[in-house]
Amino acid sequence: MNRFRIAGVIPARLSSTRLSRKVLRTIAGRPMVEWVWRAAQSSGLMDPVVVATDAEEVAEVCRARSIPVVMTSPECASGSDRVREVARQIEADVYVNIQGDEPTLTADFFPPLLDPFARSEVEVTTLSVRCPEIEFANPNAVKVVTARDGRALYFSRATIPYDRDRTGFTGYRKHLGIYAYRKAALDRFAALPASPLEKLERLEQLRLLENGIGIYVAEAPRDTVGVDTEEDLARAEELLLKSAECHLR
Repeated sequence: MNRFRIAGVIPARLSSTRLSRKVLRTIAGRPMVEWVWRAAQSSGLMDPVVVATDAEEVAEVCRARSIPVVMTSPECASGSDRVREVARQIEADVYVNIQGDEPTLTADFFPPLLDPFARSEVEVTTLSVRCPEIEFANPNAVKVVTARDGRALYFSRATIPYDRDRTGFTGYRKHLGIYAYRKAALDRFAALPASPLEKLERLEQLRLLENGIGIYVAEAPRDTVGVDTEEDLARAEELLLKSAECHLR
């Protein structure tokens, strides 16, 4: 991978419908966005790793912590649009879209995401884990089904594949919302209109599949706690505090 330049981008929108101002919420003594940036930066695989935001308050918090910031338009409809805007300012071969509400990410999530780009046919990558049983029927835990070579066949909020004969199948895969794109794939993706399946499921990765852009799904080292509620915030803090205690021992 050393022949590629890889840029990490953390879209950080201050307004949030489910949990107000969540990227700046304090978790174990640090704002959430700092936890995400530290994880990405510590992987040593991306240069630079920047926060992309349209909020000056987010930018000020980041600058105070020596976190690089790129200001993006408030008109950006999604995190992917912010990543594309950064790509117009920072030249790289591969761009990593790192969700700003994933404070439990650690450095070991990035090698499996980026290693597949050693193969020239890989345009986009993402990660998945074995879905916990408690989340089988949870529409917020997006499921993914892949071909044998790891290419995504479909993503859905439904429980797929459907166990028609009720065999007791438990091998569902949960998608983690972190992506890496070759520049050409990112440009093409952002230029395409929202697709019918994307609108139906409210999953923007389906725009890629509907337009013939393959997504390679790699195995993540473990599940994460994506923060959308106060309960998620408390769970993430508990995990991060436990991790800090382990490192001190």
